[in-house]
This record gives sequence, structure tokens and C-alpha cells, in this order.
Amino acid sequence: MFAYIVRRILYAIPILVGVNLLTFTLFFVVNSPDDMARMHLGMKRVTPEAISKWKQNRGYDKPLLYNSEAEGAARVMDTIFFTKSVSLFAFRFGSADDGRDIGHDIQQRMWPSLAIAIPVFIVGILVNITFALLLAFFRATYIDIWGVILCVILMSISALFYIIGGQFLIGKLLHLVPISGYDTGINSFKFLVLPVVIGIIGGIGAGTRWYRTIFLEEINKDYVRTARAKGLSELRVLFRHVLKNAMIPILTGAVVVIPLLFMGSLLTESFFGIPGLGSYTIEAIQSQDFAIVRAMVFLGSVMYIFGLILTDISYTLVDPRIRLS
Repeated sequence: MFAYIVRRILYAIPILVGVNLLTFTLFFVVNSPDDMARMHLGMKRVTPEAISKWKQNRGYDKPLLYNSEAEGAARVMDTIFFTKSVSLFAFRFGSADDGRDIGHDIQQRMWPSLAIAIPVFIVGILVNITFALLLAFFRATYIDIWGVILCVILMSISALFYIIGGQFLIGKLLHLVPISGYDTGINSFKFLVLPVVIGIIGGIGAGTRWYRTIFLEEINKDYVRTARAKGLSELRVLFRHVLKNAMIPILTGAVVVIPLLFMGSLLTESFFGIPGLGSYTIEAIQSQDFAIVRAMVFLGSVMYIFGLILTDISYTLVDPRIRLS
């Protein structure tokens, strides 16, 4: 078990290095610091002095990979690659273009993102699996047919419709909860109810169809027919055999998104005014704050790789055969 986990972690290291190199290339080679300065200054005719000053204030005036003017280790360390890219491996994100500490902002904004994402994730999985088992139980009946039609309809509706429609119906017409905003402590509950409900409803269509497909695939296997031949009820077959053996594909879709919950939802947080990491990224893109965007891209890749490792570990818990591979 331990050796299996170590191998998966070692496999992830070159992937993360490759992502970091690709990110550096996109931000500092394809899009040079001079280009960043011109876009950030937002003027048609930017003077060389203004560009030089902008780069100097933000540490972009150094050589990209090798500083021939420095001595010793500073030839490598006193470069843009080391200060802006290698330092990310130590989770030193540096400062935003306006001087704010990015690491501090991430620590503050992760909690509103998690307050929305965790309930949506947990309740959403339970609701989707429940509906999928219901459709699988009544497979090839009108309940199954109309359930699939409803799922397709829910999948076809844009996420913006759920957000705007929910704000108009629940917030504006019924006045049950605020349309947008956020508060700390227990007062945050009234601001989180609507985003959580919309997030769950918006994922029912795709989630239910995905789990239904998994369950129907398992139902047609030999071990299920053997269980029925032994006289087991359909409910017992579904919950004791089908659900258990469907855990690997379920975990594939579930565990891998757990770290991404940390990153927040771009649309939900922006429309509801939630000061999470999703809105943080959107604000950085709008203000052309490349330091924040670069940090969020790297953090997202780290969390995704961490999710893949969690998925591999969870496989060993539900299928002991994998531990020997």
C-alpha cells in the first residue's frame, strides 16, 4: 500500500514540473514582460520609461533564465524563472501587481469557496446517486424514460439560467434570501443557501445520468444475475452488490474533484458576490493582474494532481487487487 502511494506521488512530480514550465513559457516567453506592461498600463502609446518602471516595480526587469551579470548562485536565483516560477513549489506566491500578498488573499478567500463547494459536493452526490438508483430500479419503465428526459432537459439548460432564475424567483420575488453579498460567521448562512441550492439543482441532470449509466452497466453483469438466481430481492441486489461494485467509477468522478472545490466556482461566486477564490481569479483576469492569475493556475494544477493521487488511494480501499499492481 505504502509503495503504491509513493509510486503515484513520484509519477506526479514530472507532471507538476511540466505544468510549471508550460506556465512559465506562456507567461514570460510567449507573453513577454514588455507585453504585460503594455496591457496593464492600458495606453496606446506607452513610453519605454513607463514600461521599465512597471517591470522594475514588479520584479520583471530581471533576465528570464540566467543572469550573466550576477555571481555564483545568484546567476540562477536572481532571474524571473527562479523568483516567479520555482518559488511556487514552496507555495510562495509573492505579491499581486497592486502590492497585496497573494498567499494571504488565498487563505482568506478559500473559506467562502469551501462553504459553497462542500455542501454542493456532498449533497449533490447523495441526491444524484439516489435518483440514479431509483431510475435503475424502475429501468425500462415510464419512470425511467421520463426521468432520463428530465435529466437531458436539466443538462441542456445553461448554468446562467439557474443562477439568474434563482436570484429572480427566490431573492427578488419571494424575498427569502439576499440576491448577493456575503457575511462572516452564522450570518453567512442566508447568503450561502441560494448558491448551494442552485449548485445542487444544476448538477442533477448530468450527475444522475452518469451514475445511472454506471448502475445499468453493473446490472447486466453475471454476478448480478447470479445474485438474483439465489433469490435476493432487487433492492438488496442494487444496494449490496451493484452499488458496491460501482464504487470505482463513482470515486473516479467524485474524489478527483475534491481538491478543485478549494478553487471555488467562477460563475457562482461572481454572480452572488461571494469573496472566494473563483471571484478572486475573475477579478485578477479583469484587472490583468498576471501575478494572481499565474499563482491560481499553478495552484489549480497542484490541487488537480493531488486529486488524482487521492483517486488512486481510494481505489485501493474499494478494490484490494489494485494494491498488488
